[in-house]
Amino acid sequence: MKELIESIVTALVDHPEDVEVTSKEEENRITYYLSVNKEDMGKVIGKQGRVAKAIRTVVYAAGSSQQKKIYLEISE
Repeated sequence: MKELIESIVTALVDHPEDVEVTSKEEENRITYYLSVNKEDMGKVIGKQGRVAKAIRTVVYAAGSSQQKKIYLEISE
């Protein structure tokens, strides 16, 4: 899942070397934390959050086979 997020986001940003994905696994959920360069935040979020919503939709669909709920947090 981490590789999927990285491959989607690195194609969108100007500074792909600053893309970092970490994960935190809990009892019934997995949270992925996406960190990008400050200059690339607008590209990852998109107008009215459309790009971020699309990324989350793909990640949630890919993780639907798992028994745990998946969350994606985007930060600087």
